[in-house]
Amino acid sequence: MRTRAGSVHPPLEGAAAVGREVRPTAYPRGEVRASDFRVVEVEVRQPRPGEVLVRNTWTSVDAALRLRLRETAPPGYFPAFPLEEPMDGIMTVGEVVESRADGFTRGDMVWHASGWRDYAVVEAEKPALGGVGTLTKLDVRVAPPQAHLGALGANGLTAYAGLFHVAGLRDGDVVWVSAAAGAVGSLAAQMAKIRGHRVIGSAGSDEKVRYLLEELGLDAAFNYKRGTLPDLLREAAPDGMDVYFDNVGGDHLEAALGALRTSGRIAICGMISEYAAEEPPHGPGNLMPAVTKSLTMRGFRASGHTHLLPAMSRHVGAWIREGRLRYRETIVDGLAQAPAALAGLLRGDNIGKTLVRIDGVTHRESAAD
Repeated sequence: MRTRAGSVHPPLEGAAAVGREVRPTAYPRGEVRASDFRVVEVEVRQPRPGEVLVRNTWTSVDAALRLRLRETAPPGYFPAFPLEEPMDGIMTVGEVVESRADGFTRGDMVWHASGWRDYAVVEAEKPALGGVGTLTKLDVRVAPPQAHLGALGANGLTAYAGLFHVAGLRDGDVVWVSAAAGAVGSLAAQMAKIRGHRVIGSAGSDEKVRYLLEELGLDAAFNYKRGTLPDLLREAAPDGMDVYFDNVGGDHLEAALGALRTSGRIAICGMISEYAAEEPPHGPGNLMPAVTKSLTMRGFRASGHTHLLPAMSRHVGAWIREGRLRYRETIVDGLAQAPAALAGLLRGDNIGKTLVRIDGVTHRESAAD
C-alpha cells in the first residue's frame, strides 16, 4: 500500500538520539506474524573514526529472510537471526547525517546492510554478510535510491548472474521463469526478453499474469493455480524449453525436469515453497530426465557473484534509462509494518520488489545526555 511518508528529523551532531529497531521475539511457526517481533527504542551512538551515521529511508523485504527466522538456518546459509537482537544483514538505503569516514559526507545517499531500523552506525570498510561492502555511495541519477535494493541491487544481481552465468543463456533458448512477477523473477524474465529469447512466466494470480503479458511483454504466462503444471507448461511451450529459472522449487522444479529439452539448464536461486513449510513439501520424483536429457541443475546465491555487480549495474542501468527494463515496487509505509510486509510477500501479495518506506518520528536527545 502507498500512504504518506512521515518526515524524519536527523539528530544534532554530537548529541545522542533515540531510534527504533525491529527485533524478532520468537521464531515464527508457519506464517509470519506481527507478534513474532517488537519495535524497540534504542540510543543511537555517535560514529567513531571510520564510521558514518545513516538515517535509513528505505529497507528491503525479501522472502529469503524467512530462512533466517528459524532456530537454525539451512546449512551453508547466512546464520539465523538471534532473538531480541537487531536483524543485521538486511539491505537498506539512507542518507548520511554524520560522517567520520573518508569518502562520505553529510547528505550522501548510501547502501548498507543494517536494515529494519531507522538509524544505523555503519563501519565504512567492514564487509557485510556474503562479502558485499557494507557501505556504498549511490548514484541516484539513473533511478531513485530504493532501486538499489531491487533492480540495481541484490535482486538485479541474482537475475543477471542466474541467467547469464549459471544458466549460460544461449542463442535460441526458450526460458521459463517461475514467480515471474516477483522481485527477482520479473527482472530475470525481462533480461531474457531483452536478449531476444522466448520467455514464459508463471505466477499465482490472474492479476500477475496480466502484468507479465501486458506490462513486461512476455511471450506466454500462466497462473499455476489454474491447472496442472505439466499441462500449463505444455500449452505455453509445446516444443519444450531450454532454461528454467527457479524461484519456487517443489512441484515447479518437478515440472521443469519433464519439460526441458536435451542439454537444458536449471538455475535455482530460491525455493519459496519450502521457506515456511512445517512438513517437507512435494519435490521432484522424476530425476531420471536429468540423466536421459543431459540436464544441468545448479543452485546459486547472489553473494557468490559479487564480482559481476559492476557489469550488472552498467547493463541494468542502461536498460532502465532506455525504457527497456521496468520494475514495480510494492511499498509498505512505516518501520513497524516490516513484519506485515514480509508476511504479505510470503503469501504472494506483492508484485515486484517489496519495500518498507521508513516513516518518520521526532527524535529526541537521550535522557543520558
